[in-house]
Amino acid sequence: MGKIYNKSWLDNDTFAAWFFLAPAAILLGIFILLPIVYLFYLSFTSGSFTSSGIQWVALKNYWRLILNPDFWQVLGNTIYFTVATVIPSLIIPLALAVLLNETLAFRGLLRSAYFIPSIVSLVAAGLGFRWLFQNTGPVNGILAAIGIAPISWLGNTFWAMLVLIILSIWKQIGFNMVVFLAGLQAIPPTRYEAAELDGANDWQQFWYITLPGLRPTLIFTTITTVIFTLRSFEQVYVITGGGPLNSTNLLVYYIYQEAFGQFDFGYAAAAATVLLGITLVLVYLQLRTWNE
Repeated sequence: MGKIYNKSWLDNDTFAAWFFLAPAAILLGIFILLPIVYLFYLSFTSGSFTSSGIQWVALKNYWRLILNPDFWQVLGNTIYFTVATVIPSLIIPLALAVLLNETLAFRGLLRSAYFIPSIVSLVAAGLGFRWLFQNTGPVNGILAAIGIAPISWLGNTFWAMLVLIILSIWKQIGFNMVVFLAGLQAIPPTRYEAAELDGANDWQQFWYITLPGLRPTLIFTTITTVIFTLRSFEQVYVITGGGPLNSTNLLVYYIYQEAFGQFDFGYAAAAATVLLGITLVLVYLQLRTWNE
């Protein structure tokens, strides 16, 4: 008689898959999904980290957001900051990646140099930028040396936001450049060789070969850069504190102020829910745009 085969439960592919995914799924649920659910619930209450004193206020917190001019100013600041940061944070690293993908002297050294900002703490970078752009800092010293009047970088509504934008672009360039380099190296060289034989110039090769070949990479870098920019907090906290005149106050810092400065947790949760919704909508639109 042949040996009887006892089918193991692991032979059930679906069950085995869920069994091995369970630890990660449990951690995901505890540390990501449950906090999101609690945040959504908290936005409909008077808000507290304890069960005492919680009152159901329905949509009152969202109505307060709509009627609060400070929220709309912060939202406008965040949109402006995001657009002004994301576009250069994609264009500059892409240009650098294309350049450093060629055979150049000190190519490895240049790649490392451009990547260094990505591993620097945002708090440390923020302190460095605050020192550079203070009234008696090196930047104004250079301007004075060439005959330009010093600028109140952190005391002017336009220049203070520009400092935050420059820091955020500087911080993101290295990571995006490395990702673009990986994407460029995944494009088969034979495509460029065939294009050269057909008489395509450098711009045509970039437009019809490089960009289509980088489509998945562009999707990834765009989404990660948008998320990184929308959650910006350290820059504001360290450099400007939301000033001057609330001109650099971004949504995450505003949520922090309302939650831990005013202890208005329900209102802060409503603002955080709006931020989550904006992020999800932007990610969805980006995926739809790139997948069409």
